[in-house]
Amino acid sequence: MIQTFAGKTAVLTGAGSGFGLECARIGAARGMHLVLVDVQQDALDRAVAELKPMVDKYQGQIIARVVDVSNAEAMAQLAQDVQQQLGAPHFVFNNAGVSAGGLVWESTPAEWAWVMGVNVMGVVHGVHYFTPMMLAAAKTDPNWQGHIVNTASMAGLLTPPNMGIYNVSKHAVVALTETLYQDLKLVSDQISASVLCPFFVPTGIANSERNRPGNLAEQKPTQSQLVGDAMGKKAVQSGKVTAAEVAQKVFDAIESDQFYIYSHPQALGSVQQRLEDVVQGRNPSDPFAHKPELREQLIAQLRAA
Repeated sequence: MIQTFAGKTAVLTGAGSGFGLECARIGAARGMHLVLVDVQQDALDRAVAELKPMVDKYQGQIIARVVDVSNAEAMAQLAQDVQQQLGAPHFVFNNAGVSAGGLVWESTPAEWAWVMGVNVMGVVHGVHYFTPMMLAAAKTDPNWQGHIVNTASMAGLLTPPNMGIYNVSKHAVVALTETLYQDLKLVSDQISASVLCPFFVPTGIANSERNRPGNLAEQKPTQSQLVGDAMGKKAVQSGKVTAAEVAQKVFDAIESDQFYIYSHPQALGSVQQRLEDVVQGRNPSDPFAHKPELREQLIAQLRAA
C-alpha cells in the first residue's frame, strides 16, 4: 500500500509499451523517480524522451535500462544499481511478458524456456532481488511503504485451449503473487502485493514474436501456433478497455491495498464456473459455450492441417 507517490521510486519492467509505459506516465505525473526496464532500446528511448520533461518538473530522476528479465545476473545488477542510485524502490511492477499460442504438445522445449523465462522467472527475479531491499527500508523507517504488482492475465485464472504455455506461465504468476502476499503479511505491515489479471487489452504483447530469440525466430510455426497467434492478435486488438485505464486501476489498487486487479470484471463468471468445476469434480466446462461458432472455427482450422 502506498498513499502518496511524490518523491518515491518506481521500477517498471516492460516499460517501453503497454501497461508498463502507462504506469510510468502516471508515476511521472505524480512526481515519482522512474526506473524504466525493457528489452527494446528503441522503445526505451521513446519512453525517456516523452517522460523526462515530466520527471524533471518534479526534480525527479529517470533511469532507463535494457534488461532481459529472464537473466538473473542482469536483474541482480539492475537491483544493485537502483539501490545505489535511488535506494529501495517503493513500487515494483514486474510486468514484462510475452505470449505464444498453439497446441500444448507442439510447443518445443526452447519455446517453453523462452515464455517461462520471461513470464515466470522475470517475475521471480523481480521479487527475489527487490523484496529484501524493500523490507530492509521498511525496517529502518516505520513510515516507509512499498508495493509489488505482478502482471498475470485472466489466462492465469482460466485455461483456454490452444494457449498452453501462456496459460501455464500466468497461472504460475497468480500462485507466486498470492503466496508473496501471504508471506509479506508474516513479516511486515508496510509492504503488500497485487496481481494484475487483464483480459483483452490492446498492448504490444500480441506482437511478441518481435522479441523471440534468434533460435526461435528461425523456427517454422505449426498450424496451431499460426491459428493461435492470429486469434490472439484479433482478440487483443478488439479490446475496448485501454492500457491507460488498466494502469489507473493499478495505482488505485496500490492506494487501497487491493490484491486482485481486473480489467474486465465481467469475465469473472468464467472463473467462477471453472472453480465450481474444480470443487464439484466436474470435467472442465466448454470455454466456447457462449460462442459455439468460435469452437467450430477453431476445430475446422486445426483439423484442416
